[in-house]
Amino acid sequence: MAKSAKPRAKSSSILTERSLSFLKTYINNASPVGFESSGQKLWLDYLKPYIDTSFTDAYGTAVGVVNPKAPFKVVIEAHADEISWFVNYITPEGLLYLKRNGGVDHQIAPGQRVFIHGRKGLVKAVFGWPAIHTRMGNSDAKEPQPKVDNLFLDCGARSKKEVENLGVHIGSVVTYQDGFDELAHDYFIGRAFDNRVGGFMIAETARLLKENKKTLPYGLYVVNAVQEEVGLRGAEMIARRIKPNIAIITDVTHDTATPMINKIIEGDIVCGKGPSLAYGPAIHNKLLAIVGEAADKNKIPVQWRTVSRSTGTDTDSFAYANDGCPSVLISIPLRYMHTTVEMLHKSDIEQTIKLMYETLLMLTPGTDLKYL
Repeated sequence: MAKSAKPRAKSSSILTERSLSFLKTYINNASPVGFESSGQKLWLDYLKPYIDTSFTDAYGTAVGVVNPKAPFKVVIEAHADEISWFVNYITPEGLLYLKRNGGVDHQIAPGQRVFIHGRKGLVKAVFGWPAIHTRMGNSDAKEPQPKVDNLFLDCGARSKKEVENLGVHIGSVVTYQDGFDELAHDYFIGRAFDNRVGGFMIAETARLLKENKKTLPYGLYVVNAVQEEVGLRGAEMIARRIKPNIAIITDVTHDTATPMINKIIEGDIVCGKGPSLAYGPAIHNKLLAIVGEAADKNKIPVQWRTVSRSTGTDTDSFAYANDGCPSVLISIPLRYMHTTVEMLHKSDIEQTIKLMYETLLMLTPGTDLKYL
């Protein structure tokens, strides 16, 4: 008689069905630079059960606070905005030319479907591109490459008036349609994981603290900042307002195991092998050591890399704000950054959340971060 199969062990996943449902909704919602409000509302609504109070600033950075009266303040932060386009010129024939809003990659645009955010709601459009037969033309001619000044949108209108009747105007923001999806082996793909996955992870960290009934000896500020993609502007503003004593920033970093990325320059970072910690001038060495200790104690795998003059993330704004704020960067590996198919691994999301959670439990107002 055959032996019955042993039951599988229950999953120890940090993520719940509710949190994954929120992640999908949050990724699918557009949150372009300077127009982050709808995403921030979603994020705050999800976060509110896990915090004591919340506030926003003039440009839309959202902050949830635990222990708001505590004098010692610790920030965990991500940025909410995504790269996008602006309508800049409408031709008499109804085609639309664009400007970048953040570091959007023009080379991936041809053939993409987009939403134009007009006064009357969303308008569907496509990045038109000539057929290969016509692009090749004379075999001696160099095939044209996509550039910002030769890319255009076609929304079906055939005159400027028809475009305007749809509610589209100069300054309408444009985002790609592609949203959340899942691939084999626990990989997620989507538009704007950079860095709404960070907003998701800091919210999940707050959830774990609440559900595990952890009492923190300081004020925790869960910060979802705007306008990172155009110069770390939201972080710059909110750091001056909060004046934190410690800041833990989370963002994405490059998975360098894909073709065309130079590991000599970018380091050796791979999706599925844990969050990445970095050495660099803006990274506070003693705070970094505490994060590393949290990883070691809790058997959280981490990957190490270096940054040069700046991290290129909101870490820089917090580190150098006010009189200086000890700051650290915890990054999650990401493939295909600034495309519509940004890819990351579920286990890295969970391990990054766990690392932030365990680090917060190690910090106190008496934590010695003095260099001298």
